[in-house]
Amino acid sequence: MKEYNAYLLVDGIVQGVGFRPTVYRLAKVMQLNGYVRNMGNIVEIVLQGSLDDINLFVDELQEHKPVRSEINNIKVEIQSEVTDENRYSDFTIIDSSNKISGSAVIPPDMSICDECLDEILNTEDQHYYYPFTACTNCGPRFTLIDEVPYDRKNTTMDDFPLCSYCENEYNDPLNRRYHAEATCCPDCGPRVYLYDGGEIPSRDPIRDASRLIDEGNILAIKGIGGTHLVCKTSTDDAIDKLRERLGRKTQPFACMTPDVETANLFVDFSEDERKTMESVARPIVVLNKSEDYCLSDNLSPGLHNQGVMLPYTGLHHLLFKYTIEPAYVMTSANMPGNPMLIDNEEIVTKLDGIADYYLLHDRTILNRCDDSVIRYRNGLPGFIRRSRGYVPKPFDFSNINTKDNILAVGPELDVTFSVLKEGKCYPSQHIGNTSKFQTLEFMEDAIKHLLKLTRCDSLDYIAADMHPEFNTTKLAKELSVEHDAELIQVQHHHAHAASLMAEHNLDEMVVIAADGVGYGEDGNIWGGEVLYLNNTGQYVNHGGLELQPMPGGDLSTKYPIRMAMGILYDAMDTEELRSLMKNKYSSYFKYGEKEVDMTLKQLENNFNTAYTSSMGRVLDSISVLLGISKNRGYEGECSMKLESAAREGFDMLDMILPSKKTDGRIIIDTSDLVLDVLDLIEAGVLREEIAVASQRALAEKLAELAISVANSYNTDVIGVTGGVFYNEFISSVVKNLVTLEGYTFVQHEQTCAGDGSVSMGQCAIVGWQKNLNQ
Repeated sequence: MKEYNAYLLVDGIVQGVGFRPTVYRLAKVMQLNGYVRNMGNIVEIVLQGSLDDINLFVDELQEHKPVRSEINNIKVEIQSEVTDENRYSDFTIIDSSNKISGSAVIPPDMSICDECLDEILNTEDQHYYYPFTACTNCGPRFTLIDEVPYDRKNTTMDDFPLCSYCENEYNDPLNRRYHAEATCCPDCGPRVYLYDGGEIPSRDPIRDASRLIDEGNILAIKGIGGTHLVCKTSTDDAIDKLRERLGRKTQPFACMTPDVETANLFVDFSEDERKTMESVARPIVVLNKSEDYCLSDNLSPGLHNQGVMLPYTGLHHLLFKYTIEPAYVMTSANMPGNPMLIDNEEIVTKLDGIADYYLLHDRTILNRCDDSVIRYRNGLPGFIRRSRGYVPKPFDFSNINTKDNILAVGPELDVTFSVLKEGKCYPSQHIGNTSKFQTLEFMEDAIKHLLKLTRCDSLDYIAADMHPEFNTTKLAKELSVEHDAELIQVQHHHAHAASLMAEHNLDEMVVIAADGVGYGEDGNIWGGEVLYLNNTGQYVNHGGLELQPMPGGDLSTKYPIRMAMGILYDAMDTEELRSLMKNKYSSYFKYGEKEVDMTLKQLENNFNTAYTSSMGRVLDSISVLLGISKNRGYEGECSMKLESAAREGFDMLDMILPSKKTDGRIIIDTSDLVLDVLDLIEAGVLREEIAVASQRALAEKLAELAISVANSYNTDVIGVTGGVFYNEFISSVVKNLVTLEGYTFVQHEQTCAGDGSVSMGQCAIVGWQKNLNQ
């Protein structure tokens, strides 16, 4: 039987996940000679055997690939016949090469695997109680990699030379730690220690840290992608102290619990939600509180749900070995809007007065990476924040654009950026609020690093938001000059919708885009529109919620009672509105009754007043008029509390929203809705029932408009995007109405409904536009 030389290139998540040892073992079993190696950003395999054996090898490799790996493509090239001169005598694993500069697929950070956890708890094992234990199936990846290929010398683990024990495991192809770049043990790896102005002597720093937390202290604990502030959750005192020190009076804190059995003591979850919690990514999952909720009410005040995650490092598991607390607060250790802290000196300096003690380690975090956050709506997951455990896994854009290199920088809040290269779109980790200088600096560094990892040496286009004052827009202009790349500005909600369309690989669709703020093409603030878009990179705005005045501009987002006044201004007599605000809502204004008069003057003179169609602002206004919220302490607070209150109401009221056609677009009258809210309050209707009815009225009216637009284009797909669609009730109302009319409903599942996927949408739009022109 003839034997041939076969050349295979494997593309996907195939580095740092035990792929080469799997190839080695399979080739040995099949008695095939040749070699395997990392080659730049992919895995190269050379095989010698019959055509049947080579085909069987490819099938078996795809069937039995490592559990953490993903194969996108195996390119097989049959070359010459095997001769005595070119025959290999064995199958080997050879050193990595930098020969190929194709698109990189760097594995995300992974939670500790069961095998490593068992070793940590085994008194006879080398890794007993060692918090940094890892292998090819688990541990940090993205947060410690500096270069591709993913070899130890290209990571921050290069600071820790292997001891003889670890080196033997590292060099044994049959061991699961073969070329596990993060592997280490107590003899050669990073060390953890307690700190309080100096290192605190301790035989067991993690045990002492757990004791300090249980005593009511706040600890800063350095992890794999950043630092958490940690305290107990069973009583109010520690949480109240943390809130006071951070200045976060009402913002919900996520918590970590040791296992799903313990989580079941305070939250409810479906089988799918459980699987997501226990997945290798270990995200925070937002779950409904149970009837027997046993944690402090101050953990997520005024909300019906709670963010929960499971331990994802050895350190976390050991921390819970010493406590009877059902959960610990685990919130990012940074001041609002600033990036997570990763440097030991910076952690100690900037958290002085916030943390009582510090649990630190001496491994460098190269790429900070916040915890990912997922919430289910309509029985499907969707990202509130896509970061640790998922980044930098790319999306397949091969049907959008494979020729151009594109960088998209996103909007301003909850920012990510994205890189499109060779048909793969790489969204970055969560960056944050780029109106903060430190966060913008972090973004600039992260852009350079991801361009380096993807070996994107040149850029053809740079995409940015249309808002002229965003720091990201200004950065994009600078980068376009630096890289000699064309700058293209993209409308905010078009980008929202495009990320949804790209995720679902669609050619056209109608989208309801509803959120808090987005710069519109008319210079106003959009946030409640129905759009048609297709794969030419174009869109049409067919209408939505009416533009309403925002007296004081951004002040109306922080103090939504001002927004409520703006909505009511043209619908009520001025003196009647003044009396209502002074008699019932004066305490909602920062400066009381004086501010009521000042706000009315702003509206009368149209001074310092922006205009918005934002659905988020309408929901905020209803929330404050119902007395559910007074002002906004964190992004989305008023609308989130409105959703929680509505869960306690009966869905029995009907509220009708009138609409009109203006300049060919359908405009929905939200003033009439807010007037109805006031009438129902005056009639003594329970605020919970008004909350349900008002949410339903808005959702149904937008859904009806979307159905009408879809019918006019003869398209059968309607989707929803924007932060409003984190609201489970509003999402379900739209879905039910859309599907009842025979349309296919889509929502974000692998991407963010909020601003976290805007950069991905920007990439898609520019990719479609430029592909069309080529």
